[in-house]
Amino acid sequence: MLVQLIKPEFQELIEAKNWVALKEVLSDVPPADISELLVELEGDVAVVVFRLLKKSAAADVFAELPSGKGVELIELFTKQQLTDVMGNLEPDEQVALLEELPGHLTQMVMNTMRAEDQKQVKKLLGYPEDSVGRLMTPRYVRVKSEWTVARSMEHIRKYANVAETLNVIYVVDDKERLIDDLKITQLIVSEFDSTIEELMDDSFHALHVQDDQEEAVKMFAKYDRIAIPVIDTDGVLVGIVTVDDVIDVAEEETTEDMQKMAAMDALDDYYSQTSITEMVKKRLGWLVVLFVGQILTALTMGQYEELLSKVVFLSFFVPLIIASGGNSGAQAATLIIRALATDDIKFDDWKQVFSREFISGLLLGGLIGLLGFVTLIVWDLIAGVPIGYETLLTALVIGLSLLSIVLFGNFVGAMLPFILSKMGLDPAVSSAPFVATIVDVSGIIIYFSIALLFLSELLL
Repeated sequence: MLVQLIKPEFQELIEAKNWVALKEVLSDVPPADISELLVELEGDVAVVVFRLLKKSAAADVFAELPSGKGVELIELFTKQQLTDVMGNLEPDEQVALLEELPGHLTQMVMNTMRAEDQKQVKKLLGYPEDSVGRLMTPRYVRVKSEWTVARSMEHIRKYANVAETLNVIYVVDDKERLIDDLKITQLIVSEFDSTIEELMDDSFHALHVQDDQEEAVKMFAKYDRIAIPVIDTDGVLVGIVTVDDVIDVAEEETTEDMQKMAAMDALDDYYSQTSITEMVKKRLGWLVVLFVGQILTALTMGQYEELLSKVVFLSFFVPLIIASGGNSGAQAATLIIRALATDDIKFDDWKQVFSREFISGLLLGGLIGLLGFVTLIVWDLIAGVPIGYETLLTALVIGLSLLSIVLFGNFVGAMLPFILSKMGLDPAVSSAPFVATIVDVSGIIIYFSIALLFLSELLL
């Protein structure tokens, strides 16, 4: 809302090149809103506006920018600007930026960073891609169990400016192994001469540095924490992950799954920052796969050409039949993929899922089949066609076909994520269009097989 309110004034000041007034306006605007305004500007203008920001705010604004816009600005920054921005970014934000940079800019950016920051970033980049190690920050406050609250508070005040968060204070032993974590409020309300050990309950939750970032999302959702510590194989505290970083990961993972479920490769950047050429590349592959699937559907239809030429009305119901199966499969696939993603079910639960979806498929198919049966009868009544043996038999074919295809679609949609996972593929690719293509071909075979079984002697 704030962006929309200041946008007209923002644009007017830029057009008038009234940089003094613009600097004053920007001083009261949150970094996230400034980044939204910069995204819409041409690179050279965005750089000029960026120079108006205070050093303390510039890094926060830069951290909010989409990676594509960030790279564009880096290429236009002076060396001093780049040094100021990189020096004020958190280590995890530095890593996230360097991951997105093209090769020719990576070394240039590294050269502007302090030696200590370079060492820290190289260490974080050494962890596997998409691991918690890439996400964490080494800027936290730790205390020892034998310290008093007074000494601990003095230590916290000393390092408060460099810590990413002070909501949680971590307790380590002499070998830097994590033994507990305490909320800052516990220290604030305690007597100064109390020891940290007296406040400890020896209960904490930690991530492993090699864990996938999705594990961090799940842990934050489960334990409702502001920050979670990260340990290595020896239990040594090596960093923390904060909730703001996890929100970004959760958004990226959800976006990626949604794009895959739409039968396309996930975009590497925001939609608005992705070129048309890159967009085509991401979408073309799956469109070709689905096109081939539709060819198979057409070829399958061709196998029943003789039947269709003699019983033309059967073709009227083809879209109804295959769409019902595709819709049922898409529903099942979406439910199972999301349940797997949230750990509601495990991959070993496939037998339970099979039973549940078989029963639900029978119920759904039975109800849709009954609806199809009744609809055909009512259709003929409205059209003034006498309800005879042929009408009832045709309605039975439609009803049984809907039952069978909805049941089959449910089975495909529910089981395909497990099959793909067993093959080492992402379950999200068992998308609605992909399931629908499988069900289309199978649905036609099921439909015409039932039609031949019940109608061949009567109508052929």
